[in-house]
Amino acid sequence: MENGGLRKHLMTGVSYMIPFVTAGGILIALSFLVGGYKGFEAQGSLADYLMQVGGTAFNLMIPILAGYIAFSMADRPGIAPGMIAGALAGKIGAGFLGALIGGLLAGYVTQWVKKIPVPRGLAGLMPVLIVPLLSGAVVGLLMVMAIGQPIKALMDAMTNGLKSLSGINAAVLGVILGLMMAFDMGGPVNKVAYTFGLAMISAGVYQPHAAIMAAGMTPPLGLALATWLAPRKYSKREREAGKAAAVMGISFITEGAIPFAAADPLRVIPSIMAGSAVAGGLSMIFGNTLQAPHGGIFVVPLIGKPWLYLVALAAGTVVTAFLVNALRKDAAEDEVEAA
Repeated sequence: MENGGLRKHLMTGVSYMIPFVTAGGILIALSFLVGGYKGFEAQGSLADYLMQVGGTAFNLMIPILAGYIAFSMADRPGIAPGMIAGALAGKIGAGFLGALIGGLLAGYVTQWVKKIPVPRGLAGLMPVLIVPLLSGAVVGLLMVMAIGQPIKALMDAMTNGLKSLSGINAAVLGVILGLMMAFDMGGPVNKVAYTFGLAMISAGVYQPHAAIMAAGMTPPLGLALATWLAPRKYSKREREAGKAAAVMGISFITEGAIPFAAADPLRVIPSIMAGSAVAGGLSMIFGNTLQAPHGGIFVVPLIGKPWLYLVALAAGTVVTAFLVNALRKDAAEDEVEAA
């Protein structure tokens, strides 16, 4: 399979998964906000109900991811074996990585089973019975007997390693995630970093995704600040785009930086990458945590050490703004019109 096809299948799974992660993660975070750290333990409380609903939505993340990777590869017959593989990955403890591998395996196996010749009288049963049954059995048994435990061991090692990060090691991880978030502003590299953060949330490691969100908010916020600090360097259209970028930035929509990067990539992209690296690195050093997968400024109260998180976000924003303005020349006189 070509890399482009593999990327398409993985991104299909991620796109179907994100609504479950977003709803579940925010509901879980609201449970903590309403009831405190252990408020959900009080049965019958609002915090308990929020935790139940959010946890159910969040737990669907793994089978949905695997199911729709297989769907992208093998059409609807791939959904059942893919979700079986994902559910087993969650049950075994192989988590996000197990779902990726299980979904791909289900897709390949289903493609193979679909090609098995059968009598004409059984052809109608192939997509609804024979293909899901055979591919589900093969994939499920492989996950239980051969694949799941090694993946679980790998996930455990990665999770324990991330939990032990501190100081310079945490900063380096934050810087790398920040660079990835800003590099293509919502493109494949950005999505890899974001998906990694989701995987860490599912594994109970909450620092990386806090850094990822700070780094993703920084590019549009930094460019909005740049247009405000040095309006003569920007055309009227760019200054208007800066206002829109500010709104997208606080909402964690990194794509708000794209109009600036498209017009001046050699100056803008290095500047926003530097700012996002600062924001991500500081967030990791400060030990900020985030259980909600999205939400921008609206979920800051749910973040561990929220004031330090705002410091990290502000630092990255300022670095972006000053770098891009230092690299830019004033816009042409006919472009700098009165707002």
